[in-house]
Amino acid sequence: AYWDTEIKLAQEFGFDDYPLFTRKVATDVSYLACAKLMLARADAFYPQFATHNAHTVAAISVMAGNHKDYEFQRLHGMGQALYYEVVGTDGLNQPCRIYAPVGSHEDLLAYLVRRLLENGANTSFVNRLADDDAPIDEIIADPVARLDRLEEVRHSHIVMPRDVFAPRVNSRGVPLWHGPVRSELYEGIDKSLAGSFAASALVGGANSTGEAVRTVSSPHDTRVMVGSVSEASGAQAERALKLAAGAQDVWDRQGGARRASALEAAADLYEKNTIGLMALLVREAGKTLDNALADLREAVDFLRYYAAMARVEFNEPLVLPGPTGERNEISLHGRGVFVCISPWNFPLAIFTGQIAAALAAGNSVIAKPAEQTPLIAFEAVKLMLEAGVPGDVLHLLPGDGARLGKILLGDPAVSGVAFTGSNDTASIIQRSLAARSGAIVPLIAETGGMNAMIVDSSALPEQAVGDVVASAFDSAGQRCSAARIMFVQEDIAGRLLPMLTGAIEELKVGDPYDYATDVGPVIDEDARKGLEAHKARMGKQAETLIDLPLGAATVHGMYVAPAAYRLNDISALEREVFGPILHVVTYKADKLDAVCDAINNTGYGLTLGLHTRIESTAAQVRGRMRVGNMYVNRNQIGAVVGSQPFGGEGLSGTGPKAGGPHYLHRFATERVLSVDTTASGGNAALMALPPGERS
Repeated sequence: AYWDTEIKLAQEFGFDDYPLFTRKVATDVSYLACAKLMLARADAFYPQFATHNAHTVAAISVMAGNHKDYEFQRLHGMGQALYYEVVGTDGLNQPCRIYAPVGSHEDLLAYLVRRLLENGANTSFVNRLADDDAPIDEIIADPVARLDRLEEVRHSHIVMPRDVFAPRVNSRGVPLWHGPVRSELYEGIDKSLAGSFAASALVGGANSTGEAVRTVSSPHDTRVMVGSVSEASGAQAERALKLAAGAQDVWDRQGGARRASALEAAADLYEKNTIGLMALLVREAGKTLDNALADLREAVDFLRYYAAMARVEFNEPLVLPGPTGERNEISLHGRGVFVCISPWNFPLAIFTGQIAAALAAGNSVIAKPAEQTPLIAFEAVKLMLEAGVPGDVLHLLPGDGARLGKILLGDPAVSGVAFTGSNDTASIIQRSLAARSGAIVPLIAETGGMNAMIVDSSALPEQAVGDVVASAFDSAGQRCSAARIMFVQEDIAGRLLPMLTGAIEELKVGDPYDYATDVGPVIDEDARKGLEAHKARMGKQAETLIDLPLGAATVHGMYVAPAAYRLNDISALEREVFGPILHVVTYKADKLDAVCDAINNTGYGLTLGLHTRIESTAAQVRGRMRVGNMYVNRNQIGAVVGSQPFGGEGLSGTGPKAGGPHYLHRFATERVLSVDTTASGGNAALMALPPGERS
């Protein structure tokens, strides 16, 4: 059961192999092997064989011989004819236990659909038996003999998890739920955190001490010093600008393939340093182990995805159509120096993605990391330099954003800015770029969102609750894509809301290093104070559905208890609330369009979640909503590079989408070459045609 889910999960997590067989016949053989072992140890087991496969029943009967202390099992409504030959003295005289699902149609519907899908599979014995055209010899063939005849045991149409995005290699995942794997990871993280980390500016490929050194503490416990950072000075920023401007043209001329090789090497180094990078993500950024791994994998995917695009689109000119006697082509080139300003909530993935895109397109880069997470940025840039990115092409400037931003954004050498952060800061950057003299340059901005999830009466409540809890509280709600408000059709609110509060009540808040932790800290004291002020306001203006108490272990950290509040409408939210707080509004069935309009009217357009089992409803919402990413019957976080390009519209960003096919183009400029090939005296191509083709 759920074989297809295991296949999908292995692909999503980028495992080296699948945890199960990819061919049904191999599963059948394994089943028989397990049955043989159990029957051989009758002193230890009472075997119970659940099957609707006639060959399996016959094989078990033969293997059991005179041993009768076992039973068969089947589902109610399935396999009756087969088990007429099993139960009773006229058959095998073996008992058969019948399993019958019991419950209301709301509970049974999903289960019954699952049974139909499994029984309808091409490899299902039940399905093939009902096929009058299927040869009986093939249906009852010995699975051991069938497996032995195969040249390849693996299914040829199911690619390995690392090859899902071939030719690009999928980022490698780690099964953190597996105890031995987690123990080994903890051992490595402990060794990595035993020392202290130090970061500084990296200008011209070398460490460069600048302003006064400050310590970096962990948000999970501010008494824990993770390391220190020497913040970049104005002189260092000016030198980085000069070096970057001087090196960009050479870097651009090297072509997409050369740049791609460096980015792919960086991806390999990221994976080689998985433990060290995860250690910093947990301690400096306060990420849980799951979130730290996801951040790392997304960074790796960005490096490889943009490298693959550089090979295809930035290596050779694209020849364009035109009349005979001329050659027309268009080519993509770097714009110049790009300033990449990244946030603290994805201090490795977004930081790396911005830089990788700018480098792949042929630009030199000055990276300005978030003030809260300079250590992770420092380690990442060191790996990129080690991978072959020239030191004069990539520079790191940790430090105060306002001070460094004034120097960087005002310099005419800067040919573009990539920014992820608040809408207010994006507006400041936009005005700064517009006010300076020189060329008009692009601002690629991804800001926040008033992200909603809509749940109608046809939704499966258990799934909807699980997805909204993940969307609202994963990463302590510190995702741009996180659900901030849930609209629930009032017909199911009475059932769904108690389930929601019950699920929130089960969340464990605490040290992100502990694998059992669901919700870690927010990033710093400013964030904590702002969220607590919002909760105090909601406590007066809204109905408190739940506000979890915090345990004693959180007193030294930047923790905010998960909470949910019931509002009358979305207008009660003036701006995005970036933390573990969910707002709930109920709506009438005939007001779905009004709900969509209310969300649109916020001006934001980043993500939207929808839970419905009615296709026309999904189409209706999709046609009405102005959002960058819409997710149906799943959570609305964790966009996958290359599969779900991420970015919003309106107040949520400028586009294009990160991790998508159009992103690199915004970092590039286009150049067209048109050549009159007849200028040497005639149209040689036409003249060279054979006589028969010219007549």
